Amino acid sequence: MQTKSPLTFILPNFDAGDEKSLQYACMKLAAGEAVVAILHTPREKLFGILDEIGPAGVSLRGVDLRYFEDLARAVAAGEEHLNPSDYFIPMWRVERITRDEASGGASSLLEQFAARTGREFATL
Repeated sequence: MQTKSPLTFILPNFDAGDEKSLQYACMKLAAGEAVVAILHTPREKLFGILDEIGPAGVSLRGVDLRYFEDLARAVAAGEEHLNPSDYFIPMWRVERITRDEASGGASSLLEQFAARTGREFATL
């Protein structure tokens, strides 16, 4: 009897023996992951924690990337600040969504926020 991969339950068409299926499974973004969403019309960049991706759009809790530095500075200093907002972005506005990951010696935005403030972004 052949054992099914745990990913079969998340991705019904997942085939552990198929390289393309495995690559797709590794690229899948999941709820709770830190992401950067790049939008158009108007152009915006959001950083936040992914809630859901569906055919209608993307839900996340985050901040405009232009505000990220100010937010980290205010939280670290214990000053008043705007908390992250819940966003629903219609799919027609989404240009790209990328996982927030460390790269080439630079830490991820999530790691930078925690290092500067001593707090987790998701707890704001």
